[in-house]
Amino acid sequence: MLAGLGFGLSLIIAIGAQNAFVLRQGLRREHVLAVVAVCATSDLVLIAVGVGGLGSLIEAAPWLLDTMRIGGAGFLLTYGILAARRAWRPSVIEADPAGKPTSLRTAVMTCLALTWLNPHVYLDTVILLGSVAGTHGGNRWWFGLGAAAGSILWFSALGFGARLLRPLFARPSAWRVLDALIAAVMLAIAASLIHGLVVS
Repeated sequence: MLAGLGFGLSLIIAIGAQNAFVLRQGLRREHVLAVVAVCATSDLVLIAVGVGGLGSLIEAAPWLLDTMRIGGAGFLLTYGILAARRAWRPSVIEADPAGKPTSLRTAVMTCLALTWLNPHVYLDTVILLGSVAGTHGGNRWWFGLGAAAGSILWFSALGFGARLLRPLFARPSAWRVLDALIAAVMLAIAASLIHGLVVS
């Protein structure tokens, strides 16, 4: 179980589109529980699927990953451009550092899209984690349980712990930097997805 915990954390702690969104919602104290719940539950499903052996099916259907690459790249490009626009327009940010309120539905749908339209999630969580879990034989579900615990711990810490950084983000310039970083992450991941389509 500890091996699964460590491996799961090593996969999700890296800066990515999903983590950036959870951090932003945590800083805004906006629908944090719902966002954390969506991320953690999605990971639990993906981990269970991977440990259960569905990774081999995804490997056998490369067109499925290509379809997810197209959808994911389009979504990330849009989200990245919106984040860049927030960072570029200081007049909007100065009026309201956190930006306009996000509805619960928008927050949940964005979170679902960032999770399920990202093919890296399937490569990392379903195929890679599933393959490593398979090496543990009869203990693979304990390995999966450890990875699931790591996911819950990480998203809870990121979402609810972000408020500790709130004093830093009382300044509009800090929100500009955060949105610029989010835009860079989103656009870089979108570019990698498009590159993956071109070379595959």
